[in-house]
Amino acid sequence: MDKALVNRALRGVLFWVLIFVIAASGIFIGRWTVKVVNAEAEVYQDLRLFTEVINIVKSSYVEEVKTKDLIYGAIKGMVSSLDPHSGFMTPELFKEMKVDTKGEFGGVGIQIGKKGSFITVIAPIEDTPAYTAGIKAGDIIVKINGESTEKMTLFDAVSKMRGAKGSKVTISIMRKTMSSPKDYILTRDIIKVQSVKSRIVEETIAYIKITQFQEKTVSDLVKAIDKLKEKKPTAVVLDLRNDPGGLLQGAVGVAEQFLPKNKLVVYIKDRSGDKKEFLTEGVDKFDKLPMVVIVNEGSASASEIVAGALKDWNRAVIIGTTTFGKGSVQSVLPLSDGAGLRLTTARYYTPKGISIQNTGITPDIVVKLKAEEGKEHVVMREKDLEGHLRNDQSESQDGDEPEKAPLEVEEKDDVQLQRAIDVLKTWDVMRKFFQAS
Repeated sequence: MDKALVNRALRGVLFWVLIFVIAASGIFIGRWTVKVVNAEAEVYQDLRLFTEVINIVKSSYVEEVKTKDLIYGAIKGMVSSLDPHSGFMTPELFKEMKVDTKGEFGGVGIQIGKKGSFITVIAPIEDTPAYTAGIKAGDIIVKINGESTEKMTLFDAVSKMRGAKGSKVTISIMRKTMSSPKDYILTRDIIKVQSVKSRIVEETIAYIKITQFQEKTVSDLVKAIDKLKEKKPTAVVLDLRNDPGGLLQGAVGVAEQFLPKNKLVVYIKDRSGDKKEFLTEGVDKFDKLPMVVIVNEGSASASEIVAGALKDWNRAVIIGTTTFGKGSVQSVLPLSDGAGLRLTTARYYTPKGISIQNTGITPDIVVKLKAEEGKEHVVMREKDLEGHLRNDQSESQDGDEPEKAPLEVEEKDDVQLQRAIDVLKTWDVMRKFFQAS
């Protein structure tokens, strides 16, 4: 290819890279602000080095490389170095991500994170190929279709596990009880996530489980509540265990089903200090019935927002174990070529102004599930993720003794749910205790 043509193409690409770099320094929720500062000269100097490297690679690398591949690779590295939740998505992956939030997509059904060098399973989604095959929370994914995950981004791992219904993917798993990795050959399926499940337990207690926060979660919850109210329940349990979160508006919509109108659910604050508050618009659909929320180490993001709001307003007693500790907000920004950018743009705070980043929400009553030797996994939280954001209100809690949890729990052994029921049965006594404390 003509070198002058390459240089012209690079200048065009670098112009947009420069615009991105400058704009990224001034992102706010809902708008872009470009800050022109004295550091602009330094940006140009760094881009000159970037141009130099691309020219060398284009002219001297052993194989021909597409300019777009180099640019995509550079952007991936730049964004993934920021924190575990920021990332660059190719047009294909960005399209899949938008499908994901609607609650239906083709894949194997696992929530993943990155601990150290490898991809780790946070939780399998119930009734999916991964769940049925026996993949557990805490499993380390060492390979996907024979390719090592050691240097793989979360977005790349997700992309490789997604695919058409009926196609197969091989996932190599390493577990504490294994002497060597085990291959799981999974058949991809359309993952239809039922985000709200409900039933009556102990004859008069409404039990609601939210598995994930998606576009239809609030409307599905309203339907579930209306159906449960026909049974005239005397109390309610909201189960947010292993709920990885999702849409912020979904969290606000869920919380307002259990709080009066105009109550603060959460507020977010960007790096400039600009604050945005989210208030309830509805009314408490259960008329202030006694309420318990169950959480665990898998309760993250949107589920922590709900638990934090209900705790701060003394609307519910929180039972279980400390939550995941994801206290940051991501904005999804479409790019000109159909790609997408998922960028951490703010931190969120509970109504009392508490950041749960790295620390999580501590339950009012701590109840741990029994983890038997050989049938447990090491708990992974936000503070364990490589490159996690610091908590701006407290010191990092890195270095704590690893916590263990059971790989699976049968309903008869669910002491957290049983404790929730016991609390509701003795509500008058428990309410006085918590009011006094």
